[in-house]
Amino acid sequence: MTKASDFLQAVRGEIIDLETLLTSIPAIAPEGGGDGEEKKCRALEEWLRKNGFDKNGCTIERYEAPDSRVSAGVRPSLVVTIPGQDDSQRIWVMAHMDVVPVGDPKLWNTDPWTLVEKDGRIYGRGVEDNQQGLCSAAFAALYYIKNGLTPAHTVKLLFVADEENGSEYGAIWLIHNTSLFRKSDLVLIPDGGDSEGRTIEIAEKNLLWLRVHVMGKQTHGSRPDSGANACLAASALSLKLNGLEKLFNKHDSLFTPDYSTFQPTKREKNVDSINIIPGEDTFCMDCRILPCYKLSDVLAEVDKCCREVETEYGVKVEYTTPQKSESPATPVTAPVAQKLAAAIKKVHNIDAEFIGIGGGTVGAELRREGIDAVVWSTLDDQAHQPNEYCIIDNLIKDAETLIEFFAN
Repeated sequence: MTKASDFLQAVRGEIIDLETLLTSIPAIAPEGGGDGEEKKCRALEEWLRKNGFDKNGCTIERYEAPDSRVSAGVRPSLVVTIPGQDDSQRIWVMAHMDVVPVGDPKLWNTDPWTLVEKDGRIYGRGVEDNQQGLCSAAFAALYYIKNGLTPAHTVKLLFVADEENGSEYGAIWLIHNTSLFRKSDLVLIPDGGDSEGRTIEIAEKNLLWLRVHVMGKQTHGSRPDSGANACLAASALSLKLNGLEKLFNKHDSLFTPDYSTFQPTKREKNVDSINIIPGEDTFCMDCRILPCYKLSDVLAEVDKCCREVETEYGVKVEYTTPQKSESPATPVTAPVAQKLAAAIKKVHNIDAEFIGIGGGTVGAELRREGIDAVVWSTLDDQAHQPNEYCIIDNLIKDAETLIEFFAN
């Protein structure tokens, strides 16, 4: 049996080759002007079969979410299974195949779709987000396959579609249209972390987006008495909603910032001239709320603020919730959290730190189903940036950590 670190160093060139292959195939969602993941998925599946992921009891399964917007008609995901000594508590590693568009190509020093290796880094769109996680999982599993080893628990690698645009055709579709997952499963999502590989994300703030439409009466700028200024009422309402930070005022050191936030963000165009008092005004709020609060309680206070502004300013207020999400935390004591922390300690020789985040991940979808999920990897946070890079040693260290994670 080859030592894990020696094996990974020996296949360093193969890791870069896989990153090169995946980078060369843009897998962009239709929302970003792309044609989905079909070509990239097919190339990845060929690589997996070439390297024995469908032999000696291992299997590769393909799942397809219908999507008429792409030429293939489907958004594919792959599930690789490596049978373990115990199948009652399976370990999943979930990475995504899709990437975001390159943005302004003038900001790139190299061709985003042609991998470039330099000074221990590889550059290209997707090399870190999320091909680092994908490749670390693939080569950790390959270690077991090439050495004829059986992991302690059945390992499932999920290479999923549509993460960058909400997972409707990826993880969410799989959760609601298949029987892939069990409540006893342990899920690791290698799609967030820090440069040391120390932080394990176990919780997310509840997410609430509001699109608020205020309807008053348009009039001339010199005659506010003859109208109802929707802009003024909307401004007052945005301040009231921001003031909910003082009502939902608990703190939780798991998160940064450690309090709930209610922030006005986007404002839509109303009138074309300075001397018109608008009869309609629309603004948006991005609210990130500690999980100790229920969104139903928050929305009750939102309703109260709206009614108060209606009464004071003589307007009508309606709102929608473009995004609304709440999920429980994965307990620090959960097996997936403790097994990963032990693997980090052994490979990285550091004590893991458990954190919560304000952003949203697909981990929340799994936690809502009663499945413990954590988010972790070692990265420089290059997601969505021009000149995105992956530090090769980070990828290799993550793979070594996963090898240890699978062993216990």
